[in-house]
Amino acid sequence: MSRSEKAACSPVSLNPLGFNESAQIPYGLKPKHVRLAMQEFLDFLGFINNQLHTKDLDRLESFMMPANFSSMVGEFMVSTLPKHCKSIVRNKYRNGHPDLLPKGKFEGNSTLHGRDGIEIKGSRHPRGWQGHNAEDVWLMVFCFDSNTSRDVSMEIEPRPFRFIKVVGARLEKSDWQFSGRSATSRRTITASVRRSGFEKMEANWIYRSG
Repeated sequence: MSRSEKAACSPVSLNPLGFNESAQIPYGLKPKHVRLAMQEFLDFLGFINNQLHTKDLDRLESFMMPANFSSMVGEFMVSTLPKHCKSIVRNKYRNGHPDLLPKGKFEGNSTLHGRDGIEIKGSRHPRGWQGHNAEDVWLMVFCFDSNTSRDVSMEIEPRPFRFIKVVGARLEKSDWQFSGRSATSRRTITASVRRSGFEKMEANWIYRSG
């Protein structure tokens, strides 16, 4: 593999001045907790990718389907944030909503659908984030940049993973818009964050890479 591929195995470090200490996050979660979870992901990805490189194998982001990799970023945060913030827990209900719950709010820290909590997403997109339902929810999105499994065929140069921004806010149903589909499409119907929701989240930014 090329020297640039080796260099791309190590993610870009977080901007230490990029965290907004004034960001308002509910349930006791603070920017410092977000920073620790993000750093753990960078450590994890760097370790895995460097190990793969020793076996002449592609990086995770270079062979996983793009949507699956984004989901992995989000799931890692859901698993890691409660380690650093003891007032939140992962929703124990299978496919329950939202992903993170205030500790002790629900019996067994489990709910199929609760108004209280934080929904987490990982995304390569700077806006237009999607969900399966238009609903009231506190949404936090971890935006990142990385190669994808399509880049090799398109002759796009290797580049290291990096977090671009983290934003979050309480969204209302009116902040979502359902995405249409054709009569023959099999795509799952989804809802996208409207401009109003985007502006709420951008105003309450938690991290910017610079």
